Amino acid sequence: MGQATETTLAQLLLEAIAGQHVALGPLLEGYRHYLTILARVQLDRALQVKLGASDIVQETFLEAHRDFPHFRGQSVPEFLGWLRQILARNLANQVRRYRQTRSRDIRLEQSIVESLGHSSEHMAATLPAAGLSPVQFAVRDEAAVILANALGQLPPDYRDVLVYRNLEELTFPEVAERMNRSVDSVKKLWVRGLVQLKGLLPKTL
Repeated sequence: MGQATETTLAQLLLEAIAGQHVALGPLLEGYRHYLTILARVQLDRALQVKLGASDIVQETFLEAHRDFPHFRGQSVPEFLGWLRQILARNLANQVRRYRQTRSRDIRLEQSIVESLGHSSEHMAATLPAAGLSPVQFAVRDEAAVILANALGQLPPDYRDVLVYRNLEELTFPEVAERMNRSVDSVKKLWVRGLVQLKGLLPKTL
């Protein structure tokens, strides 16, 4: 995602705040990969199984559409923080259903909010592995969105190995077990994935 796209998303946010409801759909769509990767990492950590991260993100978008009149921020970081809160509530509900508990757990929701924030920061810190410096990016949220959108363009195996190794910080043997591959093939896949990721990331903003 380049600077023009970031500027477009910021403009869409301002338009949505000003009451132009047609801007909200494209605005949310610009953060689909970002939220999907955050949801996926959180589900893997919390449940150790693959559940429907994309379905949870879609539910988050529906709630964001419904509740946007209550959003009181003015900036993209505030908007992303608001989206992460909605996502955290939906993730907590998914965990609750999986564990077959009925009562809402506010502490779990807050823990997930904090975990999502940390994952977002970690996504930004992952950029040096692709040969880019975080100082090239104005804010951490922007860097995380840029990385997520680049990951979203990768073939699934490349995306999986990078998410497991760089975002979830699994060892190569653990990644190999998750992907049902040999450790050697996972290492080679990871290197190829980094190369392709670097080609998708902007050199400057």
